Amino acid sequence: MALSEVTITKAILERFFQKFLDCVEVDIAVVGAGPAGMVASYFLAKAGRKVAIFERKLSIGGGMWGGGMMFNEIVVQEAGKEILDLFGVRTQEYQPGYFTADAIEAATTICSSVMKAGVKIFNCITVEDVVIRQGRVIGLVITWSPVQMTGLHVDPLTITAGTVIDSTGHDTEVLRVIERKADIKLFTETGKIMGERSLWSEKAERLTIENTREICPGVYVAGMAANAAFGGPRMGPIFGGMLLSGRRVAEVILTRG
Repeated sequence: MALSEVTITKAILERFFQKFLDCVEVDIAVVGAGPAGMVASYFLAKAGRKVAIFERKLSIGGGMWGGGMMFNEIVVQEAGKEILDLFGVRTQEYQPGYFTADAIEAATTICSSVMKAGVKIFNCITVEDVVIRQGRVIGLVITWSPVQMTGLHVDPLTITAGTVIDSTGHDTEVLRVIERKADIKLFTETGKIMGERSLWSEKAERLTIENTREICPGVYVAGMAANAAFGGPRMGPIFGGMLLSGRRVAEVILTRG
């Protein structure tokens, strides 16, 4: 059988738009396909929620890909290892309480499990605005990342969501849009993003989970975005807190219905 370039093009376009149209309205919109966002999506999808992830980069995995300073190994503590075990990611004990995993295996294995759970991931998409009605965020305004990077004047599109999770890491992309453009105070001491503090692994790992919560009506924060929002420190290349934060935000959302 001779291959047709037109058929190949049609297949890509038809399948993509079927997938995209199905996610114009979702229960949960997750912004950022790092470890926290992917783990949250997995547990939410397993509980029957319709979930889509929007990632501005071409790749998924967030900071996990690079391990520590591009040495692609990550470290997790005992509690974080339990999450990796759930996904079938292999770990090795380094010394009591410290476990290592291959960063590439961790990111790809978790991503595969997330997609098999029914989550749709859309990469190369940037959230440039939010939709607010009656003081609550009910949707995202999205565009292609290259459009934003090149500064082209192209109007975006919109998706609606019952709940939004900002898991965009240090940048807190969704919150910065809300802070800049919306008349909404965040549930922080200042009503604004408090900002990330200097690295302190032990404290940051604990606060990552404690700060995983609703940040304004309709929006939750998870992972490093939670610490950046509430003024916690960064933790460096230990990822247990990221994984546990993902599970935690899913639990909180599911508890609230």
